[in-house]
Amino acid sequence: MYIPTHFAADDATVAELLRRPGAADLITATPDGLVATMLPFLYDPAAREHGALLGHVARTNDQWKLPVLGEALVIVRGPDAYVSPSWYASKAEHGRVVPTWNYVTAHVYGDLVVHDDAEWVTGLVRRLTDHHEAGRPHPWSVDDAPAAYVAGQARAIVGVELVIRRIEAKAKLSQNRSAADVAGVVEGLESQGDTVAAAAMRTHNGL
Repeated sequence: MYIPTHFAADDATVAELLRRPGAADLITATPDGLVATMLPFLYDPAAREHGALLGHVARTNDQWKLPVLGEALVIVRGPDAYVSPSWYASKAEHGRVVPTWNYVTAHVYGDLVVHDDAEWVTGLVRRLTDHHEAGRPHPWSVDDAPAAYVAGQARAIVGVELVIRRIEAKAKLSQNRSAADVAGVVEGLESQGDTVAAAAMRTHNGL
C-alpha cells in the first residue's frame, strides 16, 4: 500500500479499525487466479503471535478449498467519504483545489488456516453474533434458534482464520491540508449527515 508519512495510521487507529471490522474482503492468490470473498471478521488480538482475523465462508464457496499461493490478504475498511473542493477555505483564496477521497483502511497479510470443524465454526458464530448484537435493546442469541437448525446451518459453512503476519494501514483524512480547509471539510461532511467520517477527521486532526 502507498502510505505517505502524514497518512500513516498509528497502532491505536489500527487496533480500533480491527476491533470494528464489520465485513472485509478476503483475497487469495490461487492456481486459478485471484479469488475474493466479502465476509464478516472478528479480530482476536490474543490469538497466535500477532493476532488473527476469524470468519467463515459458505461450504459451497471454492475459495476455502483452493491452495493459497503465498500470503492471504484481508482488506479492512473504516470511514470513507468524497471530499468536495467547494468545502476548502483555500478555494476562495487561489482556486487550486481538486476533489479527493478520505478514508481509513488496513491491509492485513498472513497465513490462511481453514477450520472445517463444526465446534470451531459454531463457537465463532456465537462470538460474531454476541459482538454485533451487543448494545441492542433485545439482543438475539444463537440459542434463540432451534439447536437442530443451528447445527444444520453450521454444517453449511467453513471457518477461516487469517494468522496475522503484518499490517499496512492508512488514515487519509486531510492531514495535509490547512486547519481552515480541514474545518471546512468537517463542516461539509456534517452538513450532509456523514458524522462518522467527520468524527474520524476530528480525531486525526486534533479538532
